[in-house]
Amino acid sequence: MEDQKGSGIDSDQGNKPDQGSKSKSKSKDGKMQNTEDLLGSLTTEQQNSSSWNIDRIDTLDILKVMNAEDKKVAYSVEESLEDVARAVDRIVPRMKKGGRLLYFGAGTSGRLAILDAAECPPTFGTDPRLVQGFMAGGQDAFHIAQEDIEDRKEEGVREVQRQEITGRDTIIGLSASGQAAYIIGVLEEAGRRGALTISITCNEHSVLDQAADIPINTVVGPEILMGSTRLKAGTAQKMILNMISTAVMVKLGKVYKNLMVDLNPKNKKLIERAKRIIMLAAGVSYREAENYLERSHRSPKTAIVMIETGSDYETACKWLKEEDGFIVKAVEHGHKNN
Repeated sequence: MEDQKGSGIDSDQGNKPDQGSKSKSKSKDGKMQNTEDLLGSLTTEQQNSSSWNIDRIDTLDILKVMNAEDKKVAYSVEESLEDVARAVDRIVPRMKKGGRLLYFGAGTSGRLAILDAAECPPTFGTDPRLVQGFMAGGQDAFHIAQEDIEDRKEEGVREVQRQEITGRDTIIGLSASGQAAYIIGVLEEAGRRGALTISITCNEHSVLDQAADIPINTVVGPEILMGSTRLKAGTAQKMILNMISTAVMVKLGKVYKNLMVDLNPKNKKLIERAKRIIMLAAGVSYREAENYLERSHRSPKTAIVMIETGSDYETACKWLKEEDGFIVKAVEHGHKNN
């Protein structure tokens, strides 16, 4: 059962400390560090012993070093799966009640946030406002780096205010270092408004993790280029975002078996994919799938329910709505009424 937090729906932040404008962070031994000492304590800012001579080896060996390091990322993410699952299970009921899923990041993390959010409407047929990505510096920073913005905590606070975040929303803050002031400002202000806050970081004991209801910390180790977190850290963050958005949409009824039944078929490739989805889900021919796709106003999900229950478009839509968009339940509903 979910707890109440302010005007929000839930929280397990309980005794989460108020970070305010701290200029200190905990080290591995739990002691507080000044910000000027912090960079040297970050795992992602250490030199990688596997790549110390990368400037003196041939092309294939450079790639082998990179590939060997990249293989470690999935194992690091595996260590965070319980936290990712907890996040998903807290996000779903909020979205069922009309809440949004909003990602915030700076630099590489911000670009990954926008990328994952932008894929949700075509993949799962979601309203573009439901899952959104934001980055420090705005849309222009996606193309031209504006790295100084991540140091402005007040800008993160203002973005939360601009987006009118409420207690129904879920906010995910991404920062490989876990120290980006912009993202800390986002999570703290969102938390004050009752939103569920989640962090995705790649260094232990970060300020951002302390500011989150659910911290997801995936330590990937030193990068092959010291401090270049667009590499392993970025890969880990994208993997986690993939997991969160996909698992949430599965739990919201956007997937039937392993088929993207709510995809938005707006181009030739997606129209053909929609037909194949109907064929595989309902066991019909290509021509039948094509016919039902048109009759269902290009909704594979509705087409499948129409085929499985022998219903018309309006009835299939009605049953899907009554069963929160889940095909299995809608088909069962239809059979009971036939």
